[in-house]
Amino acid sequence: MHWFLAFALGAASVSAQVAPGHIVLAAAAADADNAIGSVPAVAVTPALHSVPELAREAFPPKPNLKDERLNQAEALYEAGYKLYLAGDADGARRQFDAAIDVVLEQSGQANGLAFDRRFDALVQKIHRIEVDSLATGKPFDKAPIDEILTATFPVDPKLKMKVREQVGATVSQLPLQASDAVLSFINYFNGERGKRTLIAGLRRSGKYRGMISRILDEEGIPQEFIFLAQAESGFLPRAVSVAAAGGMWQFIRSRGAEYGLKQDAWVDERFDPELATRAAARHLRDLYHNFGDWYLAIAAYNCGPGNVERAVEKTGYADVWELRSRGTLPLETSNYVPIILAMTIMSKNPVSYGIADVEPEEALLYDTVDITVITSLQLVADILGRPLAEIKDLNPALLRDVAPAGYRMHIPRGAGALLSAGLAKVPAERRLMWRVYRAEAGDTLEALAVRYKATPAAVAAANPHAPETLDAGALVVFPAAPPVVKAKAAKRRPVAVASKKPARKTANVAARKPVARKPRA
Repeated sequence: MHWFLAFALGAASVSAQVAPGHIVLAAAAADADNAIGSVPAVAVTPALHSVPELAREAFPPKPNLKDERLNQAEALYEAGYKLYLAGDADGARRQFDAAIDVVLEQSGQANGLAFDRRFDALVQKIHRIEVDSLATGKPFDKAPIDEILTATFPVDPKLKMKVREQVGATVSQLPLQASDAVLSFINYFNGERGKRTLIAGLRRSGKYRGMISRILDEEGIPQEFIFLAQAESGFLPRAVSVAAAGGMWQFIRSRGAEYGLKQDAWVDERFDPELATRAAARHLRDLYHNFGDWYLAIAAYNCGPGNVERAVEKTGYADVWELRSRGTLPLETSNYVPIILAMTIMSKNPVSYGIADVEPEEALLYDTVDITVITSLQLVADILGRPLAEIKDLNPALLRDVAPAGYRMHIPRGAGALLSAGLAKVPAERRLMWRVYRAEAGDTLEALAVRYKATPAAVAAANPHAPETLDAGALVVFPAAPPVVKAKAAKRRPVAVASKKPARKTANVAARKPVARKPRA
């Protein structure tokens, strides 16, 4: 997604503390004198100052190519804004993407302060529209629990005895109870539609189960609370509710900030599964210390501790079932606790509910590296030889296809040295715009320059130590993103470039569609 590639926001190096087990990718020193694509200074013609003021107004200077492109980008923004006001969010997104694409065709050349300010203003306007669109439910995944939180389901009498026997025989750190409310949701999840939801979450849980289990254990939280994540999001890292509670553990913005989850124009750590799991475990621990009861802690996690405290004070009962029967909790909270218990009971007795053969997805394994300067994810994908989608899936906390300075990026396990070596070939101030290509046997710098419509001198200057004939696997740096070459026009694999397609509406890191649920206090 190109909405927010604000290279004017800076590529300065930011120092970062080295965390144990993390790799720090140091920024290469910028060489301003040898920067590729720099614009030479132009001497001012003295005669220009002798032209009378009226004559200058009658014959205004002709805009240069960069200004013309920026004018075109601003016109595209205006067209997109009109579509946005008319309710055509997809049309607006296409116009906004096109606006940014027009500017990015500058090939990373120096632009000047005035240009950068105008482009920054354009990016900020588009960003404000994105923030506003979060409330309308456009770009994230739907939280699966939303559709049943206020629903009522019948109790299957045949289940009562079986479930009560299972509860008595099931080992669980979280107390289990077979109330009618729990039975009603077991009945739902045992049906066709509910079972599909349950199974989908159980499959996705394989990616994160090991990580969640480790963190719950480290924070002293019952292992059964993994099913809170199953209920909240179905293990979708980018699930968002109607009120913009976000992530696998569904934090609202204020609660996420309270537990250290960073949220800015570039990153929203509520969507980082590991960071959000740590925050959720600590929040649950605090709630348990406050209420002294896991069921009340679960209720408070859903509707906020203030609502639970008021319900307890009003009735005199510190018991979630009593509060539920008296209607002093929000309806969705009254259903929230039995939903989690129903999922826990069923998952601990998989044979009885026909879910024993569910094959979990492979665990998501990654290393974490510290990004010191603003860096394109496409550049990272090119260096590692991995699809851009894989890098984005590993980093759901990124709100665009760019990692800002100071971001702790997840990369495929064991790829740290390869990434470090590749980034070292690209000047630090160019890591947002430049690309690399992995050579094949017989490739030459001159041939690659011709193929990708770059000047041989620019490619040679960007690769000062590369031989004319390249070894297979060698990285070639391009001073701007090379265009895609059609398969018929070139037998060799072209370098990957950032997609210019509109962001998809469905699940993934770059396509975001929030759906809302009643905010927690």
